[in-house]
Amino acid sequence: MPETKPYDSDFMLGEPALVCRWRLAGATLPLENRHLRALSRRHLGDAPLDDKLVAWAKQHIEWTLASGAAEHPNGVLMLMVDERGRAAMTVGPYEPLTDRRLPALLARADLAEREADQTDVAPETIWSVVDGGLVWGLGEGCVPSGTASLVEDLARTLGISVERRAGLLDEVRSGGLAFDEAFVVSDEHGVVLPEGLACPLGERFLEGYGTLLRKARRLGQGS
Repeated sequence: MPETKPYDSDFMLGEPALVCRWRLAGATLPLENRHLRALSRRHLGDAPLDDKLVAWAKQHIEWTLASGAAEHPNGVLMLMVDERGRAAMTVGPYEPLTDRRLPALLARADLAEREADQTDVAPETIWSVVDGGLVWGLGEGCVPSGTASLVEDLARTLGISVERRAGLLDEVRSGGLAFDEAFVVSDEHGVVLPEGLACPLGERFLEGYGTLLRKARRLGQGS
């Protein structure tokens, strides 16, 4: 079983090979099941993450997150795993993005795609609206992040088609795709709309994500 210690400043973790950053609300993890499902599909090196590590993460989220997030109830839960499979959790403050221009968002999606090359899951993905439907920068058969799976389900609930396309990022960046909207979906930042670009459909997903966080905060404050 991996050597793991949550919320422990004395625990010496090796160089992190994987870092997951998940948004909190009301000292809870609103998308817990989705995040853990995506975690279970990640790889470390050539091997999938140990099932025991995923079980450990779930246990400590359920048992110690409320106290561990006391200082930052609406912050970010960080799960760090080193190359030996040892893990640690900590909670820090949420810091909004300072640059939400489209080129900056595309750069973040590019970094996330590179992470997915190593771990099989991209924590941030690019989405575009083309002819009223959604095109998602994720290849068929690839594993979605927790927040991205939420947006996909919201789209289908609204009757909006979703097409996965592995090369979407390059098409948007090069101008080779005529799109009506483009935005990023992030495990840490939620639905991120670019500054200066109208995104009426993206606003609907942003509102749906915001409603989820507000509900979690109310429940957290009442517990």
